[in-house]
Amino acid sequence: MFCPKCGAILIPKKDENGKTILTCSCGYSTENTDKSSLKDEKKKKEEVKVEVVDKDIETLPITKEKCPKCGNDEAYYWLVQTRAGDEAETKFLKCTKCKHVWRDYS
Repeated sequence: MFCPKCGAILIPKKDENGKTILTCSCGYSTENTDKSSLKDEKKKKEEVKVEVVDKDIETLPITKEKCPKCGNDEAYYWLVQTRAGDEAETKFLKCTKCKHVWRDYS
């Protein structure tokens, strides 16, 4: 129900006698609760299920490089600035098969 004075929603409250009345923030109140039905229900929070994946997912680019450990021909690579800013980056490689990591300074 809405307040006839200001149009705001009427909020149910208990008066000093324990009787339910409808009140508004503008000061309006009424004991007429015939047309209204009061429900007090709590919504249950939905459970969020998180799937744990033990899989190693690589998002790095792949290049044709021979792994010095297992001989595989493909490796992930990334560049890191390990020295001064005016020097070239260091290229790191990681084998797609055995996960061995090595550096390429060329």
